[in-house]
Amino acid sequence: MAPRRFTPEEANEALEAVRPLVEQMVGHRRALAEAQERQAAIAQRIAGNGGGMQPSELAEARAGAARAARAVMRCVEKIHAIGAQVKDLDRGLVDFPAQRGDREVLLCWLLGEDEVGYWHGLDEGFAGRRPLPLEP
Repeated sequence: MAPRRFTPEEANEALEAVRPLVEQMVGHRRALAEAQERQAAIAQRIAGNGGGMQPSELAEARAGAARAARAVMRCVEKIHAIGAQVKDLDRGLVDFPAQRGDREVLLCWLLGEDEVGYWHGLDEGFAGRRPLPLEP
């Protein structure tokens, strides 16, 4: 099945559902990074001599990281189900497939922006963003 194509207006309408999912995704991603750092610190202590550690600490850290990873994936899956593409988990960068004449492009939105106001070619990425409109 071909990916959904959005007009700028449709992408902005989709932001009503996408924005809260991206906010959650970024929060869960932050929690995942913190859990992974905690897990690494515990592993380093264990590699030393493990003194003063409770046996459950590493298991709790692993479980926290796994929960956060699942939460990130649930958000990503919901965003993809809408037809958008997650490009950066940490910053909340999302693209919406679109058409510019006979060329496929991506409408680009970053968490914190009020609306979808940029686009870029498939191979250009965030650095190649140009302001809308899409007219050729």
